[in-house]
Amino acid sequence: MTLYVDPPAWPGHGRLWSHLVSDASYDELHAFAARLGLPRRAFDGDHYDLPERRYADAVAAGAVEVSSREVVRLLRESGLRRPKGLRARGG
Repeated sequence: MTLYVDPPAWPGHGRLWSHLVSDASYDELHAFAARLGLPRRAFDGDHYDLPERRYADAVAAGAVEVSSREVVRLLRESGLRRPKGLRARGG
């Protein structure tokens, strides 16, 4: 099981955000996020939005640091990428 996180570079709500993804399954992504204590509302269809203050927690828990481009590549190659218009939050 490998999870990936990109650097906190995405602004929103007065802070920076990262993306937490799996290249294997949404089930493993949800389980990892739950262990980190991330709320399900942070799931954005194919990734979790991770606030900058939680980035080090994700890495300490085993998430592999990759670039934002790499996050997209991993999602596409795994078949888990959902175009923004087709993402169902929370699911």
